[in-house]
Amino acid sequence: MAYQQSRNPFKKIKGTPIYRKNLEEGVLGKANKDGTIDIDKSVKPNSTMEKKIINHEEQHMEDMDSGKLSYTDNHVTWNKKKYRRKNGKIEYNGKYYPEGHNIFPWEKKAKNNE
Repeated sequence: MAYQQSRNPFKKIKGTPIYRKNLEEGVLGKANKDGTIDIDKSVKPNSTMEKKIINHEEQHMEDMDSGKLSYTDNHVTWNKKKYRRKNGKIEYNGKYYPEGHNIFPWEKKAKNNE
């Protein structure tokens, strides 16, 4: 999931490079393991929505930096507990929910940071 960016970020917040790109449908922001954040091109620059997304993704970055949150293609790990990922969904309490769903504790924390 981590990759190298080939162009300059459109901005940096607290030293975090932020890139605008076309993300998957329904995804407005992504925190990447390489220390960058992606924002969907549909989000208006300097808007309230953009600020919320950046704050949300920065919380994910802080949680990854502290070791609370990690991910691979097959799992999300939160506080040392692994959750299976499959086809854009994550297993939680025996059911699969779409990635980014507010049921996940790491998403609740990031939502509170918006």
